[in-house]
Amino acid sequence: MSEINGKVVIITGASSGLGEATAHRLAKAGAKLVLGARREERLQALRDAIVEQGGEAIYRVTDVTERSQVEALADAAKEAYGRIDVLVNNAGLMPLSPLDQLKVDEWEQMVDVNIKGVLYGIAAVLPTMREQHAGHIINLSSVAGHVVFPASAVYSATKFAVKALSEGIRQEGGEEIRSTNISPGAVATELTTTISDPDTAKNVDELYEAAIDADAIARAIAYAIEQPADVDVNELIIRPTKQPL
Repeated sequence: MSEINGKVVIITGASSGLGEATAHRLAKAGAKLVLGARREERLQALRDAIVEQGGEAIYRVTDVTERSQVEALADAAKEAYGRIDVLVNNAGLMPLSPLDQLKVDEWEQMVDVNIKGVLYGIAAVLPTMREQHAGHIINLSSVAGHVVFPASAVYSATKFAVKALSEGIRQEGGEEIRSTNISPGAVATELTTTISDPDTAKNVDELYEAAIDADAIARAIAYAIEQPADVDVNELIIRPTKQPL
């Protein structure tokens, strides 16, 4: 039987892309899912599809920039299933632009979602995981969390921060809390739609011509979860074979 079977898994940013693909894959493996995202219609449709296929899932509308909403998502998991085994901190956005365009509102948005949203997720689940003496936090960083390229400075800064947080969880988790940092390259999702600078969007579209399917990342997440409790998969970088960056 899979190590995933019966585990209670919270997924943020679950309404599309990596979150949606991960939900489908983990549901098929027997996980009990708690889905969070802003778009309720998409969450309902995902929940219904999972249940129709014999899976188990609930959802809560969740904006990860609101700490109270992230806490409510964790509370819903405990109320429905009595525990929290895994958090997939997936919600994120990528409005790339050169620094001298001074898109400060977009910078603040990235900090709020990509860093503070991840921190709110950690804060919401860590006390429960400590009480259980077990838990697993999976953070979605990026290839941009390992290298910086033109127009990525702020986005890369947020994803370097996610990588640092993942390592902090690993060091402080001891034998109880597992930590996985997953860094995707170009993946076919809605992530690129937040780029407002035309030149940057054109360059990114060219990079994303080789984009891989979101299920490639879902498989990596499942791999990390399904390891025995004494195995901690800390770092995975997953690119399209063709991707040079």
